[in-house]
Amino acid sequence: MSEKDHTHGLATRAARAGINADPGHEGVVAPISVAATYVRAEAGRPGAFDYARTSTPTRALLAKAVAELEGAAGACLTASGMAAIDLLLNDLPPGARVVAAHDCYGGTQRLFNARAAHGRFDLVYADATDTQALKAALQPGAVLLFLETPSNPRLRITDLERAAALGRAAGALVAVDNTVLSPALQRPLALGADVVVSSLTKLINGHSDMVGGALCAASPEAHERYHWWMNAAGTGLGAFDAFLAMRGLRTLPLRAKAQSATALVLAKRLAAHPEVTRVDYPGLPGHPGHEIAVRQQSGFGPLLALEIRSDARAFVKRLELFTLAQSLGGAESLVCIPALMTHAAMTPEARAGAGISDTLVRLSVGLEDEGDLWRDLDAALKAV
Repeated sequence: MSEKDHTHGLATRAARAGINADPGHEGVVAPISVAATYVRAEAGRPGAFDYARTSTPTRALLAKAVAELEGAAGACLTASGMAAIDLLLNDLPPGARVVAAHDCYGGTQRLFNARAAHGRFDLVYADATDTQALKAALQPGAVLLFLETPSNPRLRITDLERAAALGRAAGALVAVDNTVLSPALQRPLALGADVVVSSLTKLINGHSDMVGGALCAASPEAHERYHWWMNAAGTGLGAFDAFLAMRGLRTLPLRAKAQSATALVLAKRLAAHPEVTRVDYPGLPGHPGHEIAVRQQSGFGPLLALEIRSDARAFVKRLELFTLAQSLGGAESLVCIPALMTHAAMTPEARAGAGISDTLVRLSVGLEDEGDLWRDLDAALKAV
């Protein structure tokens, strides 16, 4: 895309990502480049591409598109979302103080806890929605503040502008996991973050057929450092996965808007259902983070959580249109019990502290007909 394309709307930029970028045969969609190595005209002078661990044409096109949507100086695309988070940790000095949201994704906590246990850094968890708790955790001398909003699975909302200001005041790099919303619905860098990470697997790809991650940095200097680490560690995204993510990204704004609209309708109906005791969804006016979400998001996302009066395991088994599986953000609707699945790596104490009970059910709302999804949920609730 040319410089003038930065003035185009998000949907236009997404739909045009990687279009007319085939230098070989002028295909509207660029082909998958699977080469492992590239020809040099001279031994001491590499071309635009040298070795696939460092970069490939397919990965480079997607990286440019993701960086533009996030408003970043550049994007490092990795083999998974967790690899993107680990890439962030590689750039920390030894003994750094890391402050992370107490209810961040279970896999993130598993990685953080393991790195901290081996002495890589000092780790503190804090409730990022509590200003005083966050201030206390950031002192003295935090190097990294890691946020996740909305949090997975309880959908807590962190005020990113306020939290980023607190992080900067403490001298910390501020990183935000934007997986649940993607740049279609939230852009943390514009709200003061230094780095945004996300799982490409989820809403960005949207088809549950690839695994990948992205780390986007606000400054060119930071991007270059992270890219150096990605090349050194060999964790870059493969060409075929990059191609699939690019295909999904082109419809991201449309999918995100449609899934958010359906999720809001379902959340409202579930909140009024006699068999449901609580619904977590930022789009509901009664949600404690609703006003912040309205201010910093352009949609409420496809994810919601609920507690029911009856047996959660029996409920999820009775669903027909919500597939019992991990992940989120795909075109198909999914259901999971986080304590037994996505957040099972957390200790029972950590889950309790994050409000993740054994009966909490998480829904990822897809693109199916709204009425069909509601009838499926209602029938399963009444049956148990």
